Amino acid sequence: MSSVEKDELAESGDTGIVGPPDSIRQLPRFAGPSTFARLPRLDEVSRADVAIFGVPFDAGTTYRPGARFGPEAIRAGSKLLRPYHLGLEIEPWSRLQIADAGDVGVTPFDIAEAVSQIESAAQRLYRSADRIITLGGDHTVALPMLRAAHRHHGPVALIHFDAHLDTWDNMFGARLTHGTPFRRATEERLLAVNHCAHVGIRHTTPAAKDLEDDRELGFATISTLDVARRGIEHAADRLRERVADRPVYISIDIDVLDPAHAPATGTPEPGGLSTRELQLLLYSLADLDIVGADVVEVSPAYDHAQITALAAAGLTFDLLAMVARGR
Repeated sequence: MSSVEKDELAESGDTGIVGPPDSIRQLPRFAGPSTFARLPRLDEVSRADVAIFGVPFDAGTTYRPGARFGPEAIRAGSKLLRPYHLGLEIEPWSRLQIADAGDVGVTPFDIAEAVSQIESAAQRLYRSADRIITLGGDHTVALPMLRAAHRHHGPVALIHFDAHLDTWDNMFGARLTHGTPFRRATEERLLAVNHCAHVGIRHTTPAAKDLEDDRELGFATISTLDVARRGIEHAADRLRERVADRPVYISIDIDVLDPAHAPATGTPEPGGLSTRELQLLLYSLADLDIVGADVVEVSPAYDHAQITALAAAGLTFDLLAMVARGR
């Protein structure tokens, strides 16, 4: 970054927090750094409360590939973001030092090696940041991120937004895929048993026994139909009761949204949540102790007019605002 660009990074009062350039008075949103929301890079600040971490990996997908380009697309969509969050009435980067840690270099040829590389990079990142929000990448990346979060926060409650359970034992004989991360996380005791929930499960699954197996692992399920029939507040109350006072990790597979709201994903399912429903549900959970999160499965080759990238960028900003509210 040039000295001119550094000078244009906004200083928030005398807090020493470095934020993005002012899009009204300094630099239009279509210009400037290519970081998330044009935030400073991690190497430009002494330490971060929250680091944005890109994981361009999609070798764990089972249908449409391309999520390796998700972090780039989400960052591009984030240029439209403005500082103040209307729903939660907070400006995250005046409360928190948030920085973009860039992307980890991940092999596309060996899933086990890639998972190890992601975990090692996340552990190093925790030396410079208190919390990490990950931009995927396919959902396989949740496993190494949960391993890293567990090392720093102990067993975490998981709120998993997805059309699919992702607790299968294997897929085509492979145990590390985007459909198995939470089975592995449960086996490795990374999660707080009976404090975890899926939200948005719908439409089809390989067998009815999948739901029974999932319950035995300690998960509760709030389907899309549950949200439609009983409402946002009922779902939020169930989730708050479920996680109790545990530290919480939020994992958002973009396919939790209906394909009309997020077409660019690897395994789309009709009948999903609207972007507004998901946002309202997140806002209702802003009082939780969120210690980490991810937004995954954005596959931009299938996008139209950045619909999915804009939704993913907005949801990432929602997560940042939720963390800021809890600090």
